[in-house]
Amino acid sequence: MHACRQAEGYLELEMPQSALEILQRLGSPKQLGVDGLYLMGESLRSMERYCEALASLSTAAVLSPEDTHILLAMAWCYKRVGRLDRAIGAMQRALEHSPNQAILHYNLACYLSLAGEFQGSVRHLSRALRLEPDYRARVETEPDFDPIRKHPGFVALKSIMV
Repeated sequence: MHACRQAEGYLELEMPQSALEILQRLGSPKQLGVDGLYLMGESLRSMERYCEALASLSTAAVLSPEDTHILLAMAWCYKRVGRLDRAIGAMQRALEHSPNQAILHYNLACYLSLAGEFQGSVRHLSRALRLEPDYRARVETEPDFDPIRKHPGFVALKSIMV
Protein backbone atom coordinates (compact mmCIF):
# COMPACT_ATOMS: atom_id res chain seq x y z
CA MET A 1 0.00 0.00 0.00
CA HIS A 2 1.48 3.30 -1.12
CA ALA A 3 0.03 5.29 1.78
CA CYS A 4 1.67 2.98 4.31
CA ARG A 5 5.06 3.45 2.66
CA GLN A 6 4.57 7.21 2.77
CA ALA A 7 3.52 7.08 6.42
CA GLU A 8 6.52 4.91 7.25
CA GLY A 9 8.77 7.46 5.56
CA TYR A 10 7.28 10.28 7.60
CA LEU A 11 7.82 8.28 10.78
CA GLU A 12 11.46 7.71 9.86
CA LEU A 13 11.77 11.48 9.40
CA GLU A 14 10.19 11.95 12.84
CA MET A 15 7.09 13.56 11.35
CA PRO A 16 4.33 11.53 13.03
CA GLN A 17 1.59 14.12 12.39
CA SER A 18 2.16 13.87 8.64
CA ALA A 19 2.13 10.07 8.85
CA LEU A 20 -1.12 10.17 10.80
CA GLU A 21 -2.78 12.51 8.30
CA ILE A 22 -1.99 10.18 5.42
CA LEU A 23 -3.32 7.16 7.27
CA GLN A 24 -6.49 8.95 8.40
CA ARG A 25 -7.33 9.71 4.77
CA LEU A 26 -7.61 5.98 4.12
CA GLY A 27 -10.67 5.75 6.33
CA SER A 28 -11.76 2.73 8.32
CA PRO A 29 -9.52 0.26 10.17
CA LYS A 30 -10.54 -2.37 7.61
CA GLN A 31 -9.10 -0.22 4.84
CA LEU A 32 -5.90 0.38 6.81
CA GLY A 33 -5.14 -3.27 7.37
CA VAL A 34 -2.60 -4.52 9.90
CA ASP A 35 0.30 -2.45 8.57
CA GLY A 36 -1.71 0.76 8.47
CA LEU A 37 -3.10 0.19 11.96
CA TYR A 38 0.39 -0.46 13.30
CA LEU A 39 1.73 2.69 11.65
CA MET A 40 -1.20 4.70 12.98
CA GLY A 41 -0.45 3.37 16.45
CA GLU A 42 3.22 4.23 16.07
CA SER A 43 2.33 7.74 14.88
CA LEU A 44 0.07 8.32 17.86
CA ARG A 45 2.64 6.80 20.23
CA SER A 46 5.28 9.19 18.89
CA MET A 47 2.90 12.04 19.62
CA GLU A 48 2.40 10.74 23.20
CA ARG A 49 -1.27 9.99 22.51
CA TYR A 50 -0.98 6.59 24.17
CA CYS A 51 -4.66 5.72 24.66
CA GLU A 52 -5.43 6.44 21.02
CA ALA A 53 -2.34 4.49 19.98
CA LEU A 54 -3.56 1.51 22.00
CA ALA A 55 -6.88 1.52 20.14
CA SER A 56 -5.12 1.16 16.77
CA LEU A 57 -2.51 -1.26 18.07
CA SER A 58 -5.09 -3.45 19.79
CA THR A 59 -7.04 -3.80 16.56
CA ALA A 60 -3.83 -4.65 14.72
CA ALA A 61 -2.99 -7.25 17.39
CA VAL A 62 -6.35 -8.96 16.87
CA LEU A 63 -5.60 -9.21 13.16
CA SER A 64 -1.99 -10.30 13.68
CA PRO A 65 -1.62 -11.76 17.21
CA GLU A 66 1.92 -13.05 16.67
CA ASP A 67 3.41 -9.74 15.51
CA THR A 68 6.01 -8.86 18.13
CA HIS A 69 6.38 -5.30 16.83
CA ILE A 70 2.73 -4.63 17.58
CA LEU A 71 2.95 -6.26 21.02
CA LEU A 72 6.11 -4.32 21.86
CA ALA A 73 4.46 -1.02 20.90
CA MET A 74 1.36 -1.91 22.90
CA ALA A 75 3.44 -2.72 25.98
CA TRP A 76 5.29 0.58 25.65
CA CYS A 77 1.95 2.44 25.63
CA TYR A 78 0.47 0.38 28.44
CA LYS A 79 3.41 1.30 30.65
CA ARG A 80 2.83 4.98 29.99
CA VAL A 81 -0.87 4.81 30.83
CA GLY A 82 -0.13 3.04 34.11
CA ARG A 83 -1.15 -0.47 33.08
CA LEU A 84 1.96 -2.47 33.92
CA ASP A 85 -0.10 -5.65 34.14
CA ARG A 86 -1.06 -5.30 30.48
CA ALA A 87 2.48 -4.26 29.47
CA ILE A 88 3.79 -7.42 31.12
CA GLY A 89 1.11 -9.53 29.45
CA ALA A 90 1.92 -8.12 26.02
CA MET A 91 5.63 -8.87 26.48
CA GLN A 92 4.90 -12.38 27.68
CA ARG A 93 2.75 -13.00 24.58
CA ALA A 94 5.49 -11.61 22.35
CA LEU A 95 8.05 -13.92 23.96
CA GLU A 96 5.82 -16.93 23.25
CA HIS A 97 6.32 -16.19 19.56
CA SER A 98 9.90 -14.84 19.62
CA PRO A 99 11.72 -16.20 22.68
CA ASN A 100 15.15 -15.13 21.45
CA GLN A 101 14.57 -11.40 20.96
CA ALA A 102 16.67 -9.52 23.49
CA ILE A 103 14.52 -6.38 23.35
CA LEU A 104 11.49 -8.35 24.49
CA HIS A 105 13.35 -9.80 27.49
CA TYR A 106 14.84 -6.39 28.31
CA ASN A 107 11.50 -4.58 28.23
CA LEU A 108 9.81 -7.33 30.22
CA ALA A 109 12.61 -7.03 32.81
CA CYS A 110 11.91 -3.30 33.03
CA TYR A 111 8.17 -3.78 33.50
CA LEU A 112 8.63 -6.58 36.05
CA SER A 113 11.05 -4.39 38.01
CA LEU A 114 8.49 -1.59 38.14
CA ALA A 115 5.83 -4.09 39.24
CA GLY A 116 8.04 -5.32 42.11
CA GLU A 117 8.58 -8.75 40.59
CA PHE A 118 12.31 -8.75 41.26
CA GLN A 119 13.21 -12.36 40.50
CA GLY A 120 11.41 -12.36 37.17
CA SER A 121 13.01 -9.05 36.29
CA VAL A 122 16.52 -10.32 37.01
CA ARG A 123 15.85 -13.55 35.09
CA HIS A 124 14.67 -11.70 31.96
CA LEU A 125 17.43 -9.10 32.20
CA SER A 126 19.99 -11.87 32.40
CA ARG A 127 18.49 -13.50 29.29
CA ALA A 128 18.48 -10.17 27.43
CA LEU A 129 22.15 -9.62 28.23
CA ARG A 130 23.08 -13.11 27.05
CA LEU A 131 21.27 -12.49 23.79
CA GLU A 132 22.52 -8.92 23.30
CA PRO A 133 25.58 -7.97 25.41
CA ASP A 134 25.38 -4.34 24.19
CA TYR A 135 22.38 -3.83 26.49
CA ARG A 136 24.83 -3.79 29.42
CA ALA A 137 25.49 -0.11 28.71
CA ARG A 138 21.80 0.71 29.22
CA VAL A 139 21.31 -1.04 32.55
CA GLU A 140 23.21 1.46 34.70
CA THR A 141 21.13 4.44 33.58
CA GLU A 142 17.76 2.70 33.09
CA PRO A 143 15.40 4.20 35.70
CA ASP A 144 13.04 1.23 35.38
CA PHE A 145 15.62 -0.84 37.28
CA ASP A 146 15.75 1.54 40.26
CA PRO A 147 13.34 -0.63 42.28
CA ILE A 148 15.68 -3.64 42.02
CA ARG A 149 19.14 -2.07 42.16
CA LYS A 150 19.69 -3.38 45.71
CA HIS A 151 18.16 -6.80 45.09
CA PRO A 152 20.84 -9.52 45.53
CA GLY A 153 20.12 -11.02 42.11
CA PHE A 154 20.54 -7.66 40.40
CA VAL A 155 23.74 -6.91 42.33
CA ALA A 156 25.12 -10.34 41.35
CA LEU A 157 24.14 -9.80 37.72
CA LYS A 158 25.87 -6.40 37.68
CA SER A 159 29.08 -7.93 39.04
CA ILE A 160 29.07 -10.43 36.17
CA MET A 161 28.41 -7.65 33.64
CA VAL A 162 31.59 -5.74 34.42
